[in-house]
Amino acid sequence: MRTMVVWCPDWSVTAALLERADTAEAVGVDAPAVVLANNRVVVCNAAARAEGVRRGQRRRDAQARCPEVVLLAANPDRDARWFEPVLSAVEEVRPGVAPLRPGLLAVPAPGRYFARPGAGIDGEEAAAAVLAEHLVRAGVWDSRFGAADDLYTAERAARSAPEQGCVTIAPSSSSAFLRGLPVTVLADDGPEGAELAGVLRRLGLRLLGDFARLRAGEVSNRFGGYGTEVWRRVQGEEVARLASRTPPPELTCEIAFEPPLDSAEAVTFSVRTTAERFIAGLADRQLVATGVRVEAEFEEGVSARTWLHPRCFTSRDLVDRVHWQLQAGMATSGLRSRKNTGENITSPVTLVRFLPDTVEPAGDHADGLWGGGADDQVVRGVARVQAMVGYDAVQVPVLQGGRGAADRQALVPWGERPVGLRPVERPWPGRIPGPAPSRVFAHPPLAEVVDEAAVPVGVTVRGLVTGEPWRFRLSAAAAATRALPWMPIASWAGPWPVDEGWWLLAGSPARAARFQVVGVDGRAWLLRWSARGPDARGTWEVEAAYD
Repeated sequence: MRTMVVWCPDWSVTAALLERADTAEAVGVDAPAVVLANNRVVVCNAAARAEGVRRGQRRRDAQARCPEVVLLAANPDRDARWFEPVLSAVEEVRPGVAPLRPGLLAVPAPGRYFARPGAGIDGEEAAAAVLAEHLVRAGVWDSRFGAADDLYTAERAARSAPEQGCVTIAPSSSSAFLRGLPVTVLADDGPEGAELAGVLRRLGLRLLGDFARLRAGEVSNRFGGYGTEVWRRVQGEEVARLASRTPPPELTCEIAFEPPLDSAEAVTFSVRTTAERFIAGLADRQLVATGVRVEAEFEEGVSARTWLHPRCFTSRDLVDRVHWQLQAGMATSGLRSRKNTGENITSPVTLVRFLPDTVEPAGDHADGLWGGGADDQVVRGVARVQAMVGYDAVQVPVLQGGRGAADRQALVPWGERPVGLRPVERPWPGRIPGPAPSRVFAHPPLAEVVDEAAVPVGVTVRGLVTGEPWRFRLSAAAAATRALPWMPIASWAGPWPVDEGWWLLAGSPARAARFQVVGVDGRAWLLRWSARGPDARGTWEVEAAYD
């Protein structure tokens, strides 16, 4: 049986852009983009390559060649998750899909069913056109196809095909096709292939046919197991068999409203049975969902969002998520709903769908022998509070990397996994020394700092203190009525110059510095001084407190 390979080039970039499609960070499919791992480019799309970006480049070199390039983080789980709709789209046309890796799959080549004898198109080319059409509907615009007697040759044919095109290798012609390829194509197999390609080029072997003319003993002795495997494939001696996957069970549940419902409360009430059916379907397979995608279709738009749960979803949790999504998601689609009133919405809802995004074995989330512990009770209590006050009203502080005290904290809604945070392990030059303050003010109050002669203290252009801080207080603007009493300073440390973001806006502080001060009452504070000009007096503010 012949094999057809479907290749989606630069899949890591495609998956990342698909994930961003419904967010504020969405960019066009033609925008230059790269995927980074350890500050090096591992995947780049065609638009980035046209600007001179290549795999293996450092981040700074890629940005130097293409300043507008979109930087994306490597995420193998994301690549596999977004490749699942591609597998499903191909299975609609040809069952027996064998996923090789995200962005690459194989199917048994279709026969004469798709052929068009009158137009001179054989079955494999016609099947590739049908598959390309289905993939475009799934959001994948660049797909390439190759058909041959074996898997390895079909993959090489797909990599040489044009966009949405198909390269068909005639029966019994696989060896002749492979012999005409340059040895550099082995780099697509990974580090082993790149190393072997480099060795063959240094030996003066430019084509795989030159490599195939070597004797079997020489190849096995000098090029190891991988070299022998490639040699046999070029000779046509080794044929890899497809390992077709078993399609996953259909766990999606949906409910259509006819006529459409124009009340948020009516939609929330009507989805209860569907949510229970969705959870029961998972339970029948000994599964629970920790991530669920909720899609609500309106007559004038669609609202879709993936919800996460710190433990696992129940039917009541899903109903709450639908309610929150109808409240918060309508603003982005031109719709509105008044909270907890049940008033009509501007566009009626026609369908609500639940799709499992992350499922786990139910045994990993089962209660203990003597019931749930304190942690489970806290989770249930917070979930109950969140259901009453709203999704975004319950937030959890998360530590992230940064230089300032406020930069190192982030708030995420309870139940959501933090994403897009700055890494903590970086050096972060200019970061204030430890220990970190325990209380950071969202709106730092203004303060006054003077020396022993009651002269305001500042910082020169060279980073020197104009006087020794002797006492400080909150200013009258911060106290809203009158200035608070002066607090004598028992000890202080600093200044630590702040040299960040000066290139962004002309109105941003040109110079700033941080101080740590301890009052005579034993309380410690983190103060920040900033000035916009070289001769400016500068202003003080209280950034954080050490309790």
